[in-house]
Amino acid sequence: MQLTLNVWRQASPRVDGRFETYRANEVSPDMSFLEMLDVVNERLVNEGRRPIAFDHDCREGICGACGMMINGVPHGPQKATATCQLYMRTFRDGDQILIEPWRARAFPLIMDLVVDRSAFDRIIQAGGYVDVHAGGAPDANDVLIGKAAVDHAMDAAACIGCGACVAACPNASASLFTAAKIAHLGLLPQGQPERYRRAVRMVEQMDFEGFGNCAWYGECQAACPKAISIDTIVQMDRDYTRAMISGRGVEAGDRPRPGSVAASINQPRRSPHPNSETALGGADAVEKTTYVVGDGTNPDARTPIGHPPGVGHTRGNPLLWTILVIAFLVALAYMLGIVL
Repeated sequence: MQLTLNVWRQASPRVDGRFETYRANEVSPDMSFLEMLDVVNERLVNEGRRPIAFDHDCREGICGACGMMINGVPHGPQKATATCQLYMRTFRDGDQILIEPWRARAFPLIMDLVVDRSAFDRIIQAGGYVDVHAGGAPDANDVLIGKAAVDHAMDAAACIGCGACVAACPNASASLFTAAKIAHLGLLPQGQPERYRRAVRMVEQMDFEGFGNCAWYGECQAACPKAISIDTIVQMDRDYTRAMISGRGVEAGDRPRPGSVAASINQPRRSPHPNSETALGGADAVEKTTYVVGDGTNPDARTPIGHPPGVGHTRGNPLLWTILVIAFLVALAYMLGIVL
């Protein structure tokens, strides 16, 4: 196969980027997409030119390291498939392929197709674990769990944290990633003690990182290489709302701070080394093409980086006020009925 590649090249966040065109010759249909890029890079190195930088690790669709926009689609045209598992037989001889990085404010560009996804790590640090002693592997068989809960938890736990959901979302929301991490713990008995505190901590950390709000476009579900359902977002919103109503969420004043992480869900946050986003700059200077939908189109749906939502703007409050108003009206009608 003979292919023409239009690849985004940018040496660092501080310089302008541009698309460069390369020819990929004698591409085998049995090559993976990353193997095809390896062949192109070998030729660039032999010519004394800088190879194309891209993330990769296991190349088995498990680690979530690989990730790029291929013809405007996260991971490429094949559904439920990571970039490393996308084979060149998906394309036709003579095709032109547009390759670019994830586009999201919370994923600042590092070089070429590589972006900084450490915001996901900080969301996990905020609550994506359990503090309880769960015992050894044999002990798991002593706790009976319904099959429906197990199936849903396993489906959510399949998330590999690649960031395709963010890149596909018009608002650059990380709701599917965050919801998957909350749901797979919250559906199991071991995750119950911290269920609601976990939901509040992780959702507020997600908002603090600068990801957009979920508007139910459904693009995240379509782009997910593990086909995780947006039903997990329903579970996340339900847990967050219950936490805000019951008061089992984060205490007053315990909101994320720049570069802050939680050593434990039940411990206050501590300030580690300055996060890498400050040194790396941002992806705002990266040109946005008509092929990309990752940075969001609705500025009202995005929370600025470093500014957690203020009082009255957290995602649970509108529903909370609606419930309170309805309850008040019902009580008023009941009292008037007694009087009359």
